[in-house]
Amino acid sequence: MFIGHFGVAFGAKRAAPSVSLGVLFAASELADLIWPNLVLLGIERVDVRPGITVVTPLDFVSYPYSHSLAALCVWAIGAAAAYLALRRSRAAAATIALVVVSHWVLDVVTHRPDMPLIPGGTTRLGLGLWNSLSGTLAVEAAMFAGGLAIYLRSTTARSHAGTIGLWSLVAFLLIAYLGALFGPPPPSATAVAWSAEAVWLLAAWAAWSDGARSVHGEERSESRRVYQ
Repeated sequence: MFIGHFGVAFGAKRAAPSVSLGVLFAASELADLIWPNLVLLGIERVDVRPGITVVTPLDFVSYPYSHSLAALCVWAIGAAAAYLALRRSRAAAATIALVVVSHWVLDVVTHRPDMPLIPGGTTRLGLGLWNSLSGTLAVEAAMFAGGLAIYLRSTTARSHAGTIGLWSLVAFLLIAYLGALFGPPPPSATAVAWSAEAVWLLAAWAAWSDGARSVHGEERSESRRVYQ
C-alpha cells in the first residue's frame, strides 16, 4: 500500500490535532523509512520480479526488522515514547503508536503472503489485494480521499502556503502513485531503496504545509486568550 498509508496520516490529524502532519506522515511510513536503509546495508532484501503481482514488481524477500508485526510494535513504542518525552501528551503519543502499527495492518491487506509476524518466524500473512489493479485503486483511493477529507474538515489554511503546500503535496502523491502503478519496473533493488528515501522529503513537505494551517477551534481559543 502507498497512498492509503498517507490517508491514515491525514485522518489521524483529527485524533491528534497538536501533532504535525509531518510527524503523522513519518509515523504512517516509519516501516518504509527504516526499510530502505536495511536493504542498502544488506540486512533486508527485496528483488525486482515483474509480474509477481499485478500492482508491483517488488518481491519482498526478507524484511523482518522493518515490517514484522513484532518489530513494528517495538518501533511504535519507541516513537510514542520519544514524542511523549518531547511533548508530554499521552493521547498524541498513543495516536502515533497506532498509526505506526497501522502500516502492518494495511500491508497485510495488500501484499501477497510475505508479511512476517516476528523476526525469524516462518509465518507470512497477506490477503493479496495487489493481485487486483482495480481493487487496489478503489481501496487506496477511498482511504486517501477519506483521510484527506477529514484533514480538510479539521484544519484551515492561514496563508497561501497552507493551501498551495497542501494541494501540491496531494498532487505529487497521486502522480507518484500512478507512476509507480503504470510506469516501467525499477532497474534494481538498490534503485528502489534509494528512491524510498524520498519519503523523508514527503514528511518534511507535510510538516511545512501543515505549519501554515490552523486546527479548527485554535483561532477561537487564541481570540479568547487575547481578550481575557
